[in-house]
Amino acid sequence: VFPQVTAGGRANYYVSYRREPFAQIKLPKYSLPKDMHIISTDENQVFAAVQEWNQNDTYNLYISDTRGVYFTLALENVKSSRGLEGNIIIDLYEVCRIKGIFLANRKIDDQIKTFITYNKGRDWRLLQAPDTDLKGDPVVCQLPFCSLHLHLQLSENPYTSGSISSKETAPGLLVATGNVGSELSYTDVGVFISSDGGNSWRQIFEEEYNVWFLDWGGTLVAMKHTSVPIRHMWVSFDEGRSWSKYSFTSTPLFVDGSLVDPGIETQIMTVFGHFSLRSEWQLVKVDYKSIFSRRCNKDDYQTWHLHNQGEPCVMGERKIYKKRKPGAQCSLGRDYSHTVVTEPCVCGQGDFECDYGYERHSNNQCVPAFWFSPSSLSKDCSVGQSYLNSTGYRRIVSNNCTDGLRQKYMAKMEKCPGKAPRGLHILTTDGKLVTEQGHNATFVILMEEGDLQRTNIQLDFGDGIAVSYANFSPVEDGIRHVYKSAGIFQVTAYAENSLGSDTAVLFLHVVCPVEHVHLSVPFVAIKNKDVNITAVVWPSQAGTLTYFWWFGNNTKPLITLENSISYVFAVEGMNTVTVQVSAGNTLIQDTKEIAVHEYFQSQLLSFSPNLDYHNPDIPEWRQDIGKVIKRALAQVTGIPDEQILVAVFPGLPTSAELFILPHKNTTERRKSSEADLEQVVEVLFNALNQNLVQFELKPGVEVIVYVTQLTLAPLVDSSTGHSSSAMLMLLSVVFVGLAVFLIYKFKR
Repeated sequence: VFPQVTAGGRANYYVSYRREPFAQIKLPKYSLPKDMHIISTDENQVFAAVQEWNQNDTYNLYISDTRGVYFTLALENVKSSRGLEGNIIIDLYEVCRIKGIFLANRKIDDQIKTFITYNKGRDWRLLQAPDTDLKGDPVVCQLPFCSLHLHLQLSENPYTSGSISSKETAPGLLVATGNVGSELSYTDVGVFISSDGGNSWRQIFEEEYNVWFLDWGGTLVAMKHTSVPIRHMWVSFDEGRSWSKYSFTSTPLFVDGSLVDPGIETQIMTVFGHFSLRSEWQLVKVDYKSIFSRRCNKDDYQTWHLHNQGEPCVMGERKIYKKRKPGAQCSLGRDYSHTVVTEPCVCGQGDFECDYGYERHSNNQCVPAFWFSPSSLSKDCSVGQSYLNSTGYRRIVSNNCTDGLRQKYMAKMEKCPGKAPRGLHILTTDGKLVTEQGHNATFVILMEEGDLQRTNIQLDFGDGIAVSYANFSPVEDGIRHVYKSAGIFQVTAYAENSLGSDTAVLFLHVVCPVEHVHLSVPFVAIKNKDVNITAVVWPSQAGTLTYFWWFGNNTKPLITLENSISYVFAVEGMNTVTVQVSAGNTLIQDTKEIAVHEYFQSQLLSFSPNLDYHNPDIPEWRQDIGKVIKRALAQVTGIPDEQILVAVFPGLPTSAELFILPHKNTTERRKSSEADLEQVVEVLFNALNQNLVQFELKPGVEVIVYVTQLTLAPLVDSSTGHSSSAMLMLLSVVFVGLAVFLIYKFKR
């Protein structure tokens, strides 16, 4: 068995039996497993422990059909624990030799209780406590408030008996450590025994003991499980009703374990341990042949009828076993045979469990679960073929009942019905809803009900191209299509046959990988006023893009599908703006800085023509030239460079905009600060008009900075609502309009 995790986080499990191809395990629809363990694969059936998404220390027990594919719930919230090596241990025990009998510890309302089943998990019940204790006093214990609870872990040490044991050679005999009460206890424990397959129990020790089966299971030997040295063992010939005490060593021994073969001919038991904590290992061989007076004869045996609380039919059979009479002190010997008489029973309701997709209700009837449609059993069936139609019941695996209700409950072979298309789905082979322009997009068409091979299919790719298939058969590699343009396309599948039709829609994003993004922002913005910011992406036909806008130190972006955004800066100073553009699996970004102030002034600049000859028109060059001009202005005028900002525009002829900013420490004295700014503007303007501002581009190339002959832009602040660039553009339009009007009048 191996798991496969889907995109949604759900684990699908696949299983292979007898080297057959792997098949997906079918658990109930809303079972969302996060862990799974195979407990048993005996008798053509799988027992699986599944930990659901909402479980931590428990597992649900599931049981399969004979194919090991369809699983139904047998018991919820079975206790689990960790072994010495970190392995998962499920508290489930199968009784040896008798099929169908299991014991399990289940968690109910934070209490662990022991349950038993005689029909492989169809029905579970609590264990009846013993009638009397070791002293013969009555035990007051009323079901379901009080019952017997057992520890079900097998020993990880092969030389101890473990907390529960049974043997193939001793049918119906179980020995286990446990307690009587409302729940399982780990402190107040004793040892209990059942001679009738778990129907009734007797207490044999008040403390914890190791109990082994001797002489093919006809004799029991017990040693106290303790950390102090011992030298006695107890032997019982009557299934624990009475015990004889024997000494196996003259010196007390710290017992580490015992090696016992219940069928060994030499009838020898090997006990090993230490005389002291520092001594070497000691091996003590116990030959118990002498305690048997003779070999058993036919008068020493009796028959035992397996039953379930008096019901003689267990797993569809009546079974009779041969056992030694309690108290007969004779050895069974190697030729001992457990003769079993088996007789089939008539099938009753207890011989059937609910089939996959069905749940047992209070009236003991199997009803379809809310998520299951019985008609789905024929969804893979074509017209003209046959399929097994479930009645909601299936006979318990390994149940050998005959006649009776078998004919009523067994699945019926029926002809496959014709069906209208239903549950049509269109998917991409990679499960993604994004593809690149010019690449193959591969589609797969699935249908929950209806015969695809007798259905006409039309697939419209949403870009003006469609394909049609008559008597459609699924294409192994899918249906391929190449989109020549970017965008969002509605892909539509239409299925139709003589009984009806169905439609499925998929929205596919076709993108062209973006290569570059340029963030267009103003160089200076006014505090608490809207600023328009634009991201220019190349190539422009990139399809649907997602824009992530980061402002200043914000840890969360603003997300838009538009390439522009309006933003209000509330903090003065240099503010950082970053845009990230996502297209499919591609993510690119650009970052700019904006100077934010309450007010400023600006002036357009021009240069001597020789600068155009050396202008490569790239961003880095423009930034460097802006720094050079800023430095030249500061040197000529003595104005601090933090009050000057120069932005060189792209294109030819080379031009720039000069921004005159208020001093950092004067924003609170607004009126006087505006007057100071006017003085700074006057100084800069005089220097520029006198051609005092110039810089050396390279040896022999002197560039002069001029004031563009337009009226200086007025003071811009938060009360005007106009940017300096917008005012300058408005003035330009006015001048051009006047010039055109004068020329027109002159011509007339």
